[in-house]
Amino acid sequence: MRYEGDIYRPPGEWRSYLLQVTVGCSHNGCSFCAMYKDKRYHVRPVEEVLEDIRLARRYYGDVSRVFLCDGDAIALPTEDLLTILRALYQAFPSLTKVGTYAGPRSTLEKTPEELRQLREAGLTRAYLGVETGSGPLLKAVGKGVTAEEMLRAGVALREAGLDLWAMILLGLAGGGAGLDHAAASAEMINQMRPRHLSLLSLMLQPGTRLYRDWQEGRFTPCTPEELLREARCIVERVTVDPLHFTCDHASNHLPLKGTLSLERENFLAAIDKALAGRLRLRPELSRGV
Repeated sequence: MRYEGDIYRPPGEWRSYLLQVTVGCSHNGCSFCAMYKDKRYHVRPVEEVLEDIRLARRYYGDVSRVFLCDGDAIALPTEDLLTILRALYQAFPSLTKVGTYAGPRSTLEKTPEELRQLREAGLTRAYLGVETGSGPLLKAVGKGVTAEEMLRAGVALREAGLDLWAMILLGLAGGGAGLDHAAASAEMINQMRPRHLSLLSLMLQPGTRLYRDWQEGRFTPCTPEELLREARCIVERVTVDPLHFTCDHASNHLPLKGTLSLERENFLAAIDKALAGRLRLRPELSRGV
């Protein structure tokens, strides 16, 4: 298949056919993110995307899952996305799931009717990088939206019928400031009510603004203990039910995964054991982004 630059996908999309419909991220200004730095954002011509779908049909045969790359496919004009979705479902009779990253700003530029049209056409899942529920922290890391706008974007995706997968970034506030970030994030998730929530842990990446802040003494990373306490705060406070919860990304020190309402006490007990030094954490050399 034809791809431009490095391609990224959520861990849960490892079985999906990756179809690049945009190149790069329409925002690409977050201080912590090293993705898409090798390319300038642009939209691929629809005819080129349709040709890729025909190529994929010949190469893969039938597929059941597709992920639309790159960082913000929902930024495409709605008519273009509808054309692509129709082509995908015509090409792959077994197709049941089509996912995409959804930038909050791009999401808010769609009307509720447009989002419903996309869902009815077969866009099933949207991954939203919430990162934090703290308005000041969203501004500090250059996310490009306020906390109120982030919440509206998530609610709009959910109300359109999309399977909303929200992501929170532990450690984003830095050492000594994480519990406020965690509490605000839990509150936003309770209001947004996604079906899935993933906690990832900040890992400083060369070439990012936050990495430079660390090098120059303006940012202090959280310790593993602080990251665990942030995770504990979120596990304790999030009340959305049902909620599929994952904290098993390669960046996390303590893998946790399950239905939060059923596993909450087990998760809290595991975190407490880890804080007490009775449960081994993932070694630093084994962590990754």
